[in-house]
Amino acid sequence: MEKSKVMGHIFAIITILVWGSCFVLTKNLLVYFTPIQIIPLRMGLAYITLWVLRPKTLRLPWKDELMFILIGITGGSFYFFLQNTALDHTYAANVSILVALSPILTVLLAQLFSRSNERLGKYVYIGAVIAIAGVVLVVLNGQMSFHLSPVGDLLALAAALMWAVYSVLIKKYTEQYDNFIVTRRVFLWAFLTAVPLMLLTDGMPELTPLFTVPKVLISWLFLGVMGNAVCFAIWNIAFKSLGVVVTNNYLYASPFVTVFVGWLLLDEPISVMSIVGAVLITVGVIFAYKTEKPKAA
Repeated sequence: MEKSKVMGHIFAIITILVWGSCFVLTKNLLVYFTPIQIIPLRMGLAYITLWVLRPKTLRLPWKDELMFILIGITGGSFYFFLQNTALDHTYAANVSILVALSPILTVLLAQLFSRSNERLGKYVYIGAVIAIAGVVLVVLNGQMSFHLSPVGDLLALAAALMWAVYSVLIKKYTEQYDNFIVTRRVFLWAFLTAVPLMLLTDGMPELTPLFTVPKVLISWLFLGVMGNAVCFAIWNIAFKSLGVVVTNNYLYASPFVTVFVGWLLLDEPISVMSIVGAVLITVGVIFAYKTEKPKAA
């Protein structure tokens, strides 16, 4: 059990390092594709990758299949659709901060609807407040400006809610079925539901840049293979080992990873405020992990 938890933490850390890098690499794709067009491109590649890694079919009862459609929507197509659309209506800082509320929403949903034995204490909420303060400092990165934009901000908050719903729903199936096949099924439905969104908004993309521009090809492969296929799979393993609440607390660190990778690859500056924010995020995650244990009878 202890070894499983250690691996869960390792998988969560690896995932956050990759996901925090995805925003920077997505900029390479945004030169040639719209935010909505990128979604099925990533989901389709992730699905193919997982087929190669685990070429095994999965027959599901129709009730479970319906749940996988919902999971594919909440953690795939609609989550990315809402997040990317929010960026068209409000500032990136607003979106990053509001999406970072998903661990808090996960806590609430897990307590309301999940039959999990994860029992939460005051440290989870104290840690969440500290971590969110850190996220705000990291995202602002020395720029003391935060602007309200009701439409965009509500869309970002809806994206955070989508991720929280996904987190609660997926855990049951990672315990019941092969994790890689579960993740593959999620991407299948994410792809199938993302395509209509793309056709109704921006239309079919021109795929030539994927195979003629090396930077675009590398970014697409990294996002689809690592960012989606591999990391979603090991993130779900972390869910199984640590629980959705503890695992999702690592999401607080994602904005700092993005800032650091931006500094490393794009020469974007890192302020003292971001460093302080990173410390607060770390302290917050440590506090949040100190969940209260059930008292012995």
